[in-house]
Amino acid sequence: MAIVKDSILLQAVRGSLGNEITIYERNGQIIIAKKRGPSKNKPTPKQLEARYKMRIAAAYAKVIIQDPELKAYYKSLAGPGQNAYNMAVKDAYRAPEIQNIKLENMDVVVTTKDEFRVAEVQIQVKDNEGRIVERGRAVLGRNGFDWYYKVAVFPVGGKVIAVAVDLPGNEAVKELLLT
Repeated sequence: MAIVKDSILLQAVRGSLGNEITIYERNGQIIIAKKRGPSKNKPTPKQLEARYKMRIAAAYAKVIIQDPELKAYYKSLAGPGQNAYNMAVKDAYRAPEIQNIKLENMDVVVTTKDEFRVAEVQIQVKDNEGRIVERGRAVLGRNGFDWYYKVAVFPVGGKVIAVAVDLPGNEAVKELLLT
């Protein structure tokens, strides 16, 4: 590896030259290094999972940018050097997060978080034997994070299950036991 200083010739050059060297920039320094080949190690289970998730995310992005509305949405979130496809891949790669479930009077309040947008939150109320007593979609509150669902009855010993779904269909599930 070599660090290049004050070379007018290499200021605009980046990439690989044949199968020999690679020129890249890191932290403002131009670096010339021997080109790396493919790893000879077997991929770990985490690497295989990441590759699978990326393949699914890329497939989602290819389909989603065909829809002009969603393409415009993702393009509006893109920064410099990014496009709608990059944003759609990023959205599909990560699932939403349910930060909190709380009960306020007869309402279930679910606080969600997603880098892009949570499309819907579904609520199930189960009794102590696991039977579904009630289910439905929550309504997004004014703050854009809290989802509200009005429940008729909270069964003692039961539980409330919240499922948050983002645009690509990734789900997050969280339960709250009723006492």
